[in-house]
Amino acid sequence: MLRRSLAAVVLASLSATVLLGASPSPVPKPAPPPATARNDYADTAFTAPLGQGLRAFYARDFPGARKGFEDALAVIPDNTLAMSFLNATAAQTPGNLDTLVDAEEENLAKNPKSAIAHVRLGFSYLFASLAGRDRNIDAREELNAAVQLEPASQSAHTGLGIMREADRSANRAKTEFLAALNTDPQNVLAREYLSRIYQIDLKDPQRALTTIIDVPNLVPDYADIYFHLASLMHDLGQYDAAISYATRGLQADVGRVGESGQHGYTLLARIYLDEKKPEDARRVLKASIIAGTDTAYANTLLKKIDDGAYGKITPPSPSPGPSGSPAPKKKK
Repeated sequence: MLRRSLAAVVLASLSATVLLGASPSPVPKPAPPPATARNDYADTAFTAPLGQGLRAFYARDFPGARKGFEDALAVIPDNTLAMSFLNATAAQTPGNLDTLVDAEEENLAKNPKSAIAHVRLGFSYLFASLAGRDRNIDAREELNAAVQLEPASQSAHTGLGIMREADRSANRAKTEFLAALNTDPQNVLAREYLSRIYQIDLKDPQRALTTIIDVPNLVPDYADIYFHLASLMHDLGQYDAAISYATRGLQADVGRVGESGQHGYTLLARIYLDEKKPEDARRVLKASIIAGTDTAYANTLLKKIDDGAYGKITPPSPSPGPSGSPAPKKKK
């Protein structure tokens, strides 16, 4: 089962508590699909800087990441994945998120009738709340204002869905994400969150899988999507595929910033334990401890393995390590 995390990453981490008592968002009305389905990821002018930003982010090159996401948003200003990562990047450096919020507020003052300006500020308020400044009411107001100006706004519905999901209102969150996907079928963030609802709340991992299975084709540098896919394959008992996705996520998240980097090793360990391979689980748990990721959980599992809770330890298999390192040479 996918583990929820507050790692300082993408909006998959945006599970900040939503204040009670805020005015409810209007239930979106289904809109007819556009004549030509939107697909931001078919535009190389957008995907090239987005990919550069993602690679820099996962390598902890935050200035480089910010430039990549800003360049991507200059092409498609309401792409929710790029917006989320721009804010996540700003949150990594003290003061940068406040500066971004100030810039978005100034932009809105100049463009009060712009739905995109309201959405951009709403997303920044969401991240400000995650960083410890409670701006959830403000975020909801901005996103609702965007819907009033542009009822089919895929970015506004995605933001409202994230807030509903954080408030554990799965059905209303699902409605918002479906409204976003009606306008933008390739909205990666909406698909990712909808997949979480299918997997965690509705206990339907197969439907969750079909929702995001092709996301790596759209955004190959999005490391955390591999963690989510590994978790789904684990739920479905497809262990080889789960190991492959978890490994790819670890390889992409070289700076151990996101869910793949923080929890990929322990997910691999649990997959190996389900496969009755405690020796391989022990190997990746040691790697997790060396990397300084998820150490408390890794130590707990490692102690259970050493205590024999998962059977007798045998020599590890000669398969490559989970992070793509070469297999050890045979002793002469």
